[in-house]
Amino acid sequence: MRRITGTLALLLGLTAMGFAFAAFTASANEANVATAASVDAAQIERGASIYQTSCITCHGANLQGVLDRGPSLVGVGQAAVYFQVATGRMPAAENQAQMPRKAPFFSPEEIDDLGAFIQANGGGPEIPASGLRDDAQIAMGGELFRLNCASCHNFTGQGGALSQGKYAPNLDPATDEEIWGAMLSGPENMPKFGDGQLTPEEKAAIVSFIQNNKATIDPGGLPLGGFGPAPEGLIAFLVGMGAIVAATLWMGSRA
Repeated sequence: MRRITGTLALLLGLTAMGFAFAAFTASANEANVATAASVDAAQIERGASIYQTSCITCHGANLQGVLDRGPSLVGVGQAAVYFQVATGRMPAAENQAQMPRKAPFFSPEEIDDLGAFIQANGGGPEIPASGLRDDAQIAMGGELFRLNCASCHNFTGQGGALSQGKYAPNLDPATDEEIWGAMLSGPENMPKFGDGQLTPEEKAAIVSFIQNNKATIDPGGLPLGGFGPAPEGLIAFLVGMGAIVAATLWMGSRA
């Protein structure tokens, strides 16, 4: 009787576990269906049409890239698409050491459609829909900017020259979304700053610092890259010494 009772208890336990697993699997499938339903199929279709007419020649039919034309777009995500297309760097007329910023070729809606298509087919990081700034953490953003960005973009975001004809661009025209997209995608010589390197909160602080710098009142005068009194003093010294030497030579020639 004990063996029979134990066997029945075991069967009852296994049956209960089976029902629980089936219920969990069904709920997970429902969640997956809900997620898939939230994807805008029409937007992806419009993005596919844009890709077929403007991107496929350089990036391939399957986002795999084309040798000596364009890199693979697998894994770059919506963030890279938004940065490159919204800043007019893509579509590119020709390969250069660095693609310059220009007026965007596509409308904001078309940029979103293209980003949705590449995100759906290649995956990768996305720019958040909100929370791109944290104006309460401007001081922390300044510290992070000086540690991670100032060596290339200058302490005030004015940009600077790099090697092999490349350069760090001026951040004055950059929007919140463009700065965030650049941090996630690492365009040109810029390293990628995923959430493992800079948390979303730290990225928001950096964006706030950059945009706050633009709103700072310019005291006037020649900015000299925004480096402050050090280069201004050097220029004054060189100009002053040049004037003194020129005056000395002039007086010597008169004598």
